[in-house]
Formats: sequence, structure tokens, C-alpha cells
Amino acid sequence: MSRQSRTRPSGSEQSLHRAYDTALLDLDGVVYAGGQAIRYAVESLGAARADGMHLAYVTNNALRTPDAVAEHLTELGIPTVAGEVITSAQAVARLMAEQLPAGAKVLVIGGEGLRVALRERGLVPVDSADEPDLAAVVQGYGGPELPWSRFAEASYAIARGLPWFVSNTDLTIPSARGIAPGNGAAVEVVRIATGAEPQVAGKPLPPMHRETILRTGARRPLVVGDRLDTDIEGAFNGEVDSLLVLTGVTDAAQLLRAEPRHRPTYVDRDLRGMLTGQPAVTAGAEAGVFRCGGWTASVAPGELVLTGEGDGDVLDGLRVLCAAAWTVAGDGTCTLDAGKALARLGL
Repeated sequence: MSRQSRTRPSGSEQSLHRAYDTALLDLDGVVYAGGQAIRYAVESLGAARADGMHLAYVTNNALRTPDAVAEHLTELGIPTVAGEVITSAQAVARLMAEQLPAGAKVLVIGGEGLRVALRERGLVPVDSADEPDLAAVVQGYGGPELPWSRFAEASYAIARGLPWFVSNTDLTIPSARGIAPGNGAAVEVVRIATGAEPQVAGKPLPPMHRETILRTGARRPLVVGDRLDTDIEGAFNGEVDSLLVLTGVTDAAQLLRAEPRHRPTYVDRDLRGMLTGQPAVTAGAEAGVFRCGGWTASVAPGELVLTGEGDGDVLDGLRVLCAAAWTVAGDGTCTLDAGKALARLGL
């Protein structure tokens, strides 16, 4: 089934960690939330690595350096080296280095992760829009304490016609207390002030996927993420398979409404899904009817209908609902009411 025409989650007789050589894992909402490991993440990643799967951690968060991320993961019980971490800061730095001369000065609106990535590419980070011979502006997530004056500094430079680069445009970021504004929200502030449009490197755009493949050498990668509009769309754009885990931003109702570029290859509760096969969703004799694990989904006027009791796994019920919703939606978004069906699953 082509990614462009995906109308149901795929099945896999092999466990995913054996079917794919490299897991390209998002961090926030997948491996950890609020700095703490998500349940089952440490054990699942350890088992996948021990059985030969390569692990790489791919994050749109440009604040921390790969060394800092690797240290954090190691502290959580997931042994990691800096070379296994790929950030949107690295992707945007490569994009800039391809367009700017070596040694060019770049106004940085963000944190240490951006500065380290720029230096790695031979660019010089600076802090003032008044810096002589300033060549460009780059913006990335700078944490909740980033002063408002930094957005003004970016606006002054961009208004003079300097090129504007952005690590990523995630509007939100998970935190220990809930969902907080992400770099995309800060980018909107500068866009409103200047009317300019940036070049963006992070997921789901090709510069981030290219950076990831260059750094990992993955031949058969599996993208693992919690966001439809970054992780799953990034896999779609890169023409690779994906696993959506329901431990972060995306919930079941959003998954049912997914348009083609946001439909994952597989869906599971958490990272334990990497260690198992995935059940196949089969089409019934009647059009629009799908079955998996004892659950049956179909379409009635105005709503999705779920019948059966399943065999103990409510995720099979969600998988058949995805098949019914995505099939009726075609290349669009399913607008049918799924409230009763999801309530049956407790989702």
C-alpha cells in the first residue's frame, strides 16, 4: 500500500525492532515527558538495542546540545552518545552553511544547541542585530525564560532584509505541567512583526530527514513519534514507515481525523509496540467494514460504529476505526462522529 493512498494501519508479522534496522525516535512525548522517562520507554529501548536495532533520537527541540541530550538519556537509564542525537539545530545549521559563506555572522535567537550547531558548520553566532557584517538570523526554541527583547532583535535584523532561518515551527511542546508554547509560537511573533517568511529545517520538512539519514546511515528506518504534523508527516515526506505512540500530543480522535500525510504505518500505546508484530486489519465482505482482533468497524449515517468485544486489546478497536475513517475520508479528513465508538474503547 502506498503512503499516498494509506487507508488503514499496516500489519507486520515480524516485531518492528527486527523488521527495521534503525529507530528514529522523537523525544518529547515518546521517550520522556517533563524530563522524566515515559513508562516502558527505558525497558523497551534497552530490549530493542540488545537485539541489534540501532537507536537514534531525533528532536525538533533546538535548545539543548546533543551532548546534553545524550547525558540526560543516559541518566534516565538509556545509554546514549552524542552521535546518536540529531537535532533541528543541526539541520538548520547545515541548511545555512549551504547558503552562507564560511565564517558568516549569524544572529541567534535561541539557546546553546543552536550556537554549538552553527560553530560545527563554521558559522559565527552573535547576539546583536547591530553586529557589523551580519549575514542572517536563526531562531530556535530558547526555553520559557527567553526574553521578549530577543524577538525584537530578530525583527530589527529581518526588517533590513537579512535571510531568516528557523529550526522548527512546532506550535507546542510537552512539559511536566502540560502543553506549553513551542518555537512555532515564537516564530509567529516575529512573522507578525516583520511580514517575512523563514526557511524552516525541522520536522516534517526534508532538511531534517536528510540530516537524520546522513548522520545515522539508516537503510530501513522506522520513525517513532507522537505528533502527526511533525513525526508522521516527516516520515511521509521522507517516504519511510512510521509508528505513532499515544504517549504524547496525539489522541485517538485526532488520529481518526488524520489526512493522508498524517496517517502512520502503525499505531500502538507506547514504545512496547517496537518489540511486537502488528496485527493486520482486514476488510470485510461488505464495503466499509473492517475487522481486527475481534473488533468490527463500519460506517453509518453520520458516525463510525464499533461492534464486538475484542480479545483484550482496545488498540485493535482503534486500528479498525482508523481503517473505516481513513477509507471514507479518502484524500481528505473524516468528519464522522466517533464519540460513541471511542467511548467503548475508553479512548
